[in-house]
Order: sequence, then C-alpha cells, then structure tokens
Amino acid sequence: MLKRKKNRWTTLPGQPLTEMDKKVLYWQNKGREVPTRNLIKTPEQIEGIRKAGIVNTGVLDTVAAAIHEGMSTQEIDDICMRYCEAHGATPACLNYEGFPKSVCTSINEVVCHGIPKPTDILREGDIVNVDFTTILDGYFADASRMFIIGKTSPEKERLVRVAKECLEIGAEAAKPYGFVGDIGYAIKKHADKYHYGIVRDLCGHGVGVEFHEEPDVMHVGRKGDGMLLVPGMVFTIEPMVNMGTWRVFIDADDPFGWEVITEDEKPSAQWEHTFLMTEHGVEVLTY
Repeated sequence: MLKRKKNRWTTLPGQPLTEMDKKVLYWQNKGREVPTRNLIKTPEQIEGIRKAGIVNTGVLDTVAAAIHEGMSTQEIDDICMRYCEAHGATPACLNYEGFPKSVCTSINEVVCHGIPKPTDILREGDIVNVDFTTILDGYFADASRMFIIGKTSPEKERLVRVAKECLEIGAEAAKPYGFVGDIGYAIKKHADKYHYGIVRDLCGHGVGVEFHEEPDVMHVGRKGDGMLLVPGMVFTIEPMVNMGTWRVFIDADDPFGWEVITEDEKPSAQWEHTFLMTEHGVEVLTY
C-alpha cells in the first residue's frame, strides 16, 4: 500500500490563500516534496543573512589579498579570526562537532574540511579552497573560493575554472517553483563534458538561521526531483569537482575525522555561494 507523503506546507489560519500558497499546495497535492513554511525567510531574517554575507565576503577578500606561496594554512585561519573579531562576528566552523579551527583550507586532493595547520605550507602550483561561514547577530552566511598559488599546471587551472562554471550554471538552473534536482542535473551535465567527477557524499544546504537547514542541495540530480524551490528560501550551492573519480574517503591520519580526500588522490576544486531565492531567480548573498 502506498503511503501518502505527510503535508509540510501549512496555511495561515483565517488568512486567504496567497499566490505562493496556491503554487506550493499545487505541488504538495501532487505528492511532491515542498518546504515547510519556516524555511521561507522573513524580510528581517533576509536582512540579517545579507549582513552576515557582507562580513563573510570581507573575510575571503582579506584572505585573497594576503594568500601567497610559503604561508601556512594556520596563517589563513589567523586572518579569518582577526577579521571576525574586528567585525563583531563569529566563525561557525570553530568547535562545530569537534572541528578545531575557524576555516576550512583544502589543498589539491583534499576535497573539503581541510584543517589549518602551521605545518601545511602553500607551495607554487597548489590549488587551495578556503571555506568560511560567518555568524553575525545570530545569522549565518557561507561561501568558499579557490586560490591558485603562483603558476600551476593547465590541468589544474582548467579544473578550477570549470568548478566555478559549475557553480554559476547550478545557480542559473535554480528557478522559483523549480526543483532542487534541476541544480544537480545542470552541474553534472557541465562536469561530464570534461570527464570530471562530482562528489555525491557531500552537498549544499539550506542556511541562514542555522548553519545547516533543509533542503539538501545535491550536485548530481534529475530534473524535477527534490524539494520545490520557493521564494524566500536561502541555501548554498557548492559543487565539489574532482579531476578523476567522484569517490572520496576520510583521511585516516586526521585525528579529528574531518578531512575529505579524493579516492584516486587527484586534485579537487570547489566554489560556493549563499543564495536567496526570489520571484525572479537567485540573488547572491556572498562572494
């Protein structure tokens, strides 16, 4: 016997149905996954997330101005901490489920969650992802950028470029009253042109009033699958693009159990923004 999906979208008692209510209920009545109303951010919440995004962008801009060959990833962590403290913000990663630093610094074959260390020194030819999440006045914003240290190989340059294109193409595919699966479909289609692997074990996510909220934003998907995207939702898109296989593993030598590495130990690249869904498409809240 088929089980009917539990209703998620609730209307406001005594209030007439809005156009949003009608559109969401249409898909809910067809058995599709829709958001709960609390995933639709209020104007006040959006403004708070927007301000956190400004600080988050400032953190990454400061890293961009300072990053260079010969510096340690611990120095990147120090830069992020100082910027946060100077702007009344808190790094969300610090002590999150045992993560010991304020920022993730992932070099070459480290896909994500790289832990800054005094002994991890950036060398010419490295590619490094710097991933930072800001908490400001209780609101969260999350973004990451790739940096190329000095001159690198054409293969790594192309990987970094295509990873950014995947983010941009995923954002273009995110439409009001479309579905999360549309994002992953567009990203994988582009990556397939280069025979790159898209990591499937990790994904983007809702964000804003918590670090991680619904929906899970997979970077591999089918058109029309997943949760309905509704104006007012805030989420990240953050495809992890591997030069080889999409498969990954947790570094056994990492005492904290965080660092994710490509199974074939080929390089990986990732870009991330926080997006607000509007009636006209997504608005970028971080850079």
